[in-house]
Order: sequence, then structure tokens, then C-alpha cells
Amino acid sequence: MSPEAPPPSRRAFLSGSAAAVGLTLAGCGFLPKDPAANGDPDRPIKVRPDGDLIYFNWADFVSPEVFDGFEKKYGVKVIQSNYDSMEGMVAKLNAGNRYDIIFPTAKWAQRLADGNLLRRIDHSRLDNADRIFDRYDYFANPWYDKHSAHTVPFTMYKTGIGWRKDRIGNDLEGSWGDLWNKRASGRVFVLDDRDEVLGMGALKLGLKVGTGDQDDLDRITDTLQSLRPHLRGFSSDSYNNLLNGNATMTQAWSGDMATMLSQAKKPDVFGFEVAKEGAPLNSDCYAIPANARHPGTAMLFIDYMLRPENVKKNIEYIGYPMPVAGTEDIYAEIVKQFPQCIVSADDLKADLYFRNGSTADEQARDTAWTHVKAG
Repeated sequence: MSPEAPPPSRRAFLSGSAAAVGLTLAGCGFLPKDPAANGDPDRPIKVRPDGDLIYFNWADFVSPEVFDGFEKKYGVKVIQSNYDSMEGMVAKLNAGNRYDIIFPTAKWAQRLADGNLLRRIDHSRLDNADRIFDRYDYFANPWYDKHSAHTVPFTMYKTGIGWRKDRIGNDLEGSWGDLWNKRASGRVFVLDDRDEVLGMGALKLGLKVGTGDQDDLDRITDTLQSLRPHLRGFSSDSYNNLLNGNATMTQAWSGDMATMLSQAKKPDVFGFEVAKEGAPLNSDCYAIPANARHPGTAMLFIDYMLRPENVKKNIEYIGYPMPVAGTEDIYAEIVKQFPQCIVSADDLKADLYFRNGSTADEQARDTAWTHVKAG
């Protein structure tokens, strides 16, 4: 696809909208009517081809070359389906659809695991798991999945600000306050994502990134209302907005900015920064649903994806780093112009993930988001 018509952002449809109301841990509706309907989710999985891989992920998030290699090696087919939101993914699972592998973000992985909807993954049965867990201590026991019992990390990323140097130069403060820059006024976008926008406002004010406190949210809402006169809109298609000139400045995921570099005719006109007040972090996970028909093939796929040669192919294709030892230099070269896209093991120690809140907190955040978008 040519630079003139780049593909949609791989996260263009990710949204933390009011559709998430009621999907908290206290009442997420993930528990099956019959807890034993899928058998014991802790039973060991035999790592072997046991059928074609029924794959459910964001569109265009694994290199076709990797798929081809996997199919040829194991004599199976990859049958792909895609979702455009985490809510959409879970709705399909709750409706009884059966997939062999899914890719939830951290907070959604926690919800699914707590709802007994994920199979246990024995890392000792994966030849390449040590490339993650021996290098990235964070993932050995992350907050969203104790001892990574049901997940293996897939990608990781930060949130920052992308801008066009050819319009406003390169003299920024390195702060979330840069979104209020008068030189960019009228061509500023923020992500169409509840947690990201409220989190940006919270960090600017020195508050916790996922606060559900009403006084905090009132302050955040007031701060974000002051940004409205500068905004052109809410959009998660960050790199296309920058490439086509709709945006002079935009809140953006680091991986999308890395992808933009490969699409830009003149990459030097673009910049990307991580705000000094803090950058929200997130990660996607490999996970195997409890009702997967072919869990052995899913385990083989995870292990195949962790091979360094396949990690290289995939990060070059999607622009997001994968926490696999020995591949860090590959990603660093890809984002040489935007070094702040790099997510290091030290970054992962920071508590800047968006977490699941109580029902009351989630409803308060939904209400705040509604007010922010209403203007």
C-alpha cells in the first residue's frame, strides 16, 4: 500500500467509551452459566498440532509472512477473525463463539482470567518462554495475571504526543501541556479513548492515571474542557491524521508513530515525545480461551511467535515492540528517529497501566468521559 493511502491505524477503533459500563470485575458477565461447561481450565495443554488455528485479534497485527511460516511448519491453516474493540471481542466470547487464541489488553486479560474464561498456560512447555520471563521480570508476576498463569505478553507500548515539525517547529516543553500549544490550535487531536484522555488529564495534574475519585475527575474534566477550543477532534487514527495534514499535533500510541515512519515520504518533518509527567503503558497478551477447540495448536503458535526471527518480522510489520530478549536492538533501529517509542524493562516498573476499577469508579469515569466529549 502506498504512502498516499496508508492503512488505517491498527488501533484506530480501540475505544474506552461508555460501552464499558458494567463490565467491571464486580459484574462483568464473564462467568459461564455452567462453570464446568468448558471443563477444567487448569488442565495441562499438550503442545502439538490438534487442528487449524482459529485466530481472533485486531486486524493486521501479525505479519502474513509469519502466518505462512507457521502454516507450512505445522501443516495447519490459520483461520482469521478480527475485532474492533475489547468489548466486541468479549461479546463474541460471551455469545459462545470459539477461538483458539485471542489478544486481550492487560486489564481485559484480568477480567477474562477472573471470569474463568482462559486456559492456564504452562510456560515450561514453551521452548522460547524464557526469552520473555528471564529478561522482563515485570511479566513474571504482573498485576493483571498472577505469575502470568493464563497469558504470555505479546506487545507493549506507551502513549505520547506526535506532531509536525514543519508547522510548529521542534521547540516543545516535553509535557502534556504541549497539547495546548497555540501554534497547533485547531489542528489538535486526542485519542478517542476514555482511559487515555482522562489519564492524560490526570497526569498533567499530578494525579493517578486511572483515578476514579470524583473530586479528581471534576478537576480533570475542567482541565480537558480548557483544551476543547484547541481541538479538531477525537480520533485514534493518529498517524493518518499526521500524514494527511489533518493534525498538527495529536495524542498517539508509540507503535502507531513507529508505523508512521515507514509510511512517511519525509519522516524528518515528524516528531514524537513522551511527556515528563508520565506516559501511560499498556501491553497486549496471548491468551487461550477456556473453550478453545485447538489449544495445542495455540501453544505452538505462541512459541513460534516468540522465536527471535519471527519477532523481527513482526515488529518490522506492526511497529510495536515485543518483550523478547535479543530483539531490542531491532526495534531500536526501527524507531531510531523516535527513541521515546522504546519500552524498556525499567519502564515497566512504573505503575502507569490502566487498571480495572470498582463499578462506582468505572461509572464515574464513564460520566466524566461523556462530559469531556460533549464539550
